[in-house]
Amino acid sequence: MSGSNFWVIGGEFGSMNFHKLVEGSAQVQGPFKTRKEAEDAWRVVSEENRHRAGVRFSIVEEPHRTSST
Repeated sequence: MSGSNFWVIGGEFGSMNFHKLVEGSAQVQGPFKTRKEAEDAWRVVSEENRHRAGVRFSIVEEPHRTSST
């Protein structure tokens, strides 16, 4: 897990299938060095928007990068 960054991404979706964000609603928070930090941020933003059924946020981890030498 070392060297990874975590992000909280999401926003308002146009339908309940959560396939397409409403234009201008995208939100990105991070980078966070630990999953715990990202989970804490996710809880805050999710709680702020819990009354809005079409809003969803997820935690994503950047792919681990390897350097070629």
